[in-house]
Amino acid sequence: MNFDKTRELRAKSHDLIPGGAHTYAKGDDQYPEQAPGFIARGRGCHVWDVDGNEFIEYAMGLRAVTLGHAYPDVIRAAEKAMHHGTNFNRPSPLEVECAEEFLGIVDGAHMVKFTKDGSTATTAAITLARAVTGRDKVALCIDHPFFSYNGWSIGMTPVDAGIPESDKALTLTFHYNDLDSVKALFDAHPGEIAAVILEPSRGEDPVEGFLDELRSLCTAEGTMLVFDEMITGFRWHLGGGQKYYGVTPDLSTFGKALANGFSVSALGGKREFMERGGLRHSKERVFLLSTTHGAETHGLAAAVATMRVYQQEPVIEHLWGIGERLALGFTEATREAGLEEYVHIVGKPCNLAFMTKGPDGKPSQAYRTLFLQETIARGVLMPSLVVSYSHTTDDIDRTIEAVRGALRVYRQAMDAGADRFLVGRPSKIVYRRYN
Repeated sequence: MNFDKTRELRAKSHDLIPGGAHTYAKGDDQYPEQAPGFIARGRGCHVWDVDGNEFIEYAMGLRAVTLGHAYPDVIRAAEKAMHHGTNFNRPSPLEVECAEEFLGIVDGAHMVKFTKDGSTATTAAITLARAVTGRDKVALCIDHPFFSYNGWSIGMTPVDAGIPESDKALTLTFHYNDLDSVKALFDAHPGEIAAVILEPSRGEDPVEGFLDELRSLCTAEGTMLVFDEMITGFRWHLGGGQKYYGVTPDLSTFGKALANGFSVSALGGKREFMERGGLRHSKERVFLLSTTHGAETHGLAAAVATMRVYQQEPVIEHLWGIGERLALGFTEATREAGLEEYVHIVGKPCNLAFMTKGPDGKPSQAYRTLFLQETIARGVLMPSLVVSYSHTTDDIDRTIEAVRGALRVYRQAMDAGADRFLVGRPSKIVYRRYN
């Protein structure tokens, strides 16, 4: 493939934008050098880069585009709203309409506030939990890589430059599926923990009783349970991971798939807590999610249209079914190549990823980069294997053929070394202290 325009634009982007992109997961260090650097357009699950190369895409806007790129119903709704204006001095009726639609789906929530990104929503949940409980400390699941770019969360990663130690001291960590690690925090910090936050699932299911017992423990300790549903929402189940697993948190945050790629995220929760950010109480006020652009009309219109498609069409069922076809084909291809111990699927069919290991059996960025390089060369862009409603059986079958071709190179590299086949440097993990 030709990437001449990509190389030209890449040099300019790094001069103008720190990292060359506005999301670290989209950065050049996450991909091979032989990769599309800029996507010019998309339709369904296909994208075209600035050099005109076409790819079947997975990950779909970091899991945000669940229906497909430029999905007609969503685009029409957003366009119609924009023709009437995007932002006013008073609320738009779309704010009420979108709230009704959301709360009709997420039945564990009684009130909702919309904003633009997941970090803002999760941080608002922490602020609200601290206000309600009168406590400062937060316990987050350290096995789940990202809750927010704000200090209470990102301070727990190696990329903690600029985060005061005083902020980091207020965040505690526990492990998923390890209730004892949560109990240990409550024992060590009695009456001090405002919230426990985690994803209902990152891919693996909770062990039997974990979420239920966590719910009971938080209630007993007077601590608010917060579910980050940015990924599980509108994938595991229409009502999110909380509906799928049958456990209702006090607060939950949604985004990504909520508006099929438009910038809409949400904080939802029980009325007794959410009302603290409102006007109908006599307690101390909580300044909860007040943003200039948080309720832009076209974003909310896109969210309404997206949620209606979810309810009227078998979106969730398709994600699970087409993902299962992809997982089976991928696994069969690795078995044929004799690489099933080194390249394998992880996650649920609706939210798949893959692991790549070197000859020593350990996860390898070099071999991951080589695998991406070779699938890209065969017309598939797959930093993960997250499917959308627009992926067809033909797309899946073509992807499996690309995987088979990439695995043939991978097999050779296991004997001769990845460096012999890799063009340029390996990719790097996002959470690292130095470049």
